[in-house]
Amino acid sequence: MSITLHKNDLPDDLDLGNIVAIDTEAMGLQYGRDRLCLVQLSSGDGSAHLVQMLDSSYDAPNLKKLISNPDIMKLFHFARFDVAIIRKYLGVNCPNIYCTKIASKLARTYTDRHGLKNLCKELIGVDISKQCQSSDWGAQELSGEQLNYAASDVYYLHRLKVTLDKMLEREGRFSLAQSCFDFMQVRTDLDLAGWPDDIFEH
Repeated sequence: MSITLHKNDLPDDLDLGNIVAIDTEAMGLQYGRDRLCLVQLSSGDGSAHLVQMLDSSYDAPNLKKLISNPDIMKLFHFARFDVAIIRKYLGVNCPNIYCTKIASKLARTYTDRHGLKNLCKELIGVDISKQCQSSDWGAQELSGEQLNYAASDVYYLHRLKVTLDKMLEREGRFSLAQSCFDFMQVRTDLDLAGWPDDIFEH
């Protein structure tokens, strides 16, 4: 496994293929208060590219072009947060997504454990560490532990997708999952506009 850290944007000539795993790190979980600090990407080949946002300009044209490309599938775990914070700080929509957390909730109804650590352990036999989840992602220099943690959030999403797709097909829920993925842009628009709760509740 390899990690490449980029400052503020991706290189012009970087090709990550047609399916890219994406994750983000921020100063917290409130979009209006907590800024985007890091975007992690992987093509599923055992390498990760990390884009560190060192200032508040968020001028990352290559990263924005990749994220907004409808021909590239973006793999997330808990896409709701990542898609919203990308929209908030990078100013781009994120079409053509797949969320392993949603897929897990629809396919793995025998459990309530749908975290990335749980999925990696059960479905592909990989035990990942979540020790650095709560740390200072806004620091100018990130530690080796932070970089490894951030990379691990995108290393395994391609493998998880393969297994979850089989489970969704087996249970007859693949089209339902796709409908949820397609709705994600609306769901995150509601979050950003101030409706974080279920709009369909009584």
